[in-house]
Amino acid sequence: MTGAERREQLILISRTLFAEKGFDGTSIEEIAATAQVSKPVVYEHFGGKEGVYAVVVDREMQKLLGMITEALSATHSLVKLERAALALLRYIEESSEGFRILVRDSHAASGTGTFASLISEIASQVEDVLADEFASRGYDPKLAPMYAQMLVGMVALTGQWWLDVRKPGREEVAAHLVNLAWNGLTGLNPNPAITATSRSHTPAVKPRPTSEKELREFEKAREKEFKEAEKVRQRELKEAEKARVRDLKERERLLKEAEKAREREEKIRQREARLAERAARLEQVDHPE
Repeated sequence: MTGAERREQLILISRTLFAEKGFDGTSIEEIAATAQVSKPVVYEHFGGKEGVYAVVVDREMQKLLGMITEALSATHSLVKLERAALALLRYIEESSEGFRILVRDSHAASGTGTFASLISEIASQVEDVLADEFASRGYDPKLAPMYAQMLVGMVALTGQWWLDVRKPGREEVAAHLVNLAWNGLTGLNPNPAITATSRSHTPAVKPRPTSEKELREFEKAREKEFKEAEKVRQRELKEAEKARVRDLKERERLLKEAEKAREREEKIRQREARLAERAARLEQVDHPE
């Protein structure tokens, strides 16, 4: 093997061992034995167990953060939430070993962050999304950091639970997550489902172009993706506008109903007052002083 190939082999082997046994349960001897090399080879590449652990954790964090960041690039807030939930569950499904490593608190000697620090990084991105959404709806944007922690924590803990049970399926779990986050307990949809926009969105990792021909093809593909993304964005904007109009109409209807109820109550009050006044006059006629 070349030096780069050996390094990659050691990373993959260490990743599997750390996922299975954790940092403390894994030794340099075991990593070396599994790779069929001597311990000095591992030390040469990483300086020790802490070094290879830091590389493994950093790779997994960057991979997950990249997937979440891509998901949050959608336009409509509901679609952002759906895609972020789907991205986390897809990462768990495709990188179970990596997620097992992340959900364990990193060893203090490794110099890497904990799962909580990863959650904070994701929450900081969600915070910006929520701040804009809060401002547009008249809520206090200063509350966005707190709500971001709540939202990301809910999704992350559900992911930890789903890591082992794997039932129901990814889309169904995401649909129920979004149902609770978007509708709240008082407005839960009994049969939630992911929107077609999110369901059809399947991001793929593309290799970097190396030749001039590949570069031209890459640019054409990117331009096509941009046009398609713009179409989706316009469609999402229309859907969002329709939803906003529906909300306004519903508010107007509720206000009118409330106004009619107040008018009815006022008429009843006035009628009762007239009846009471008439009864008082009759009482005076029947029993003059």
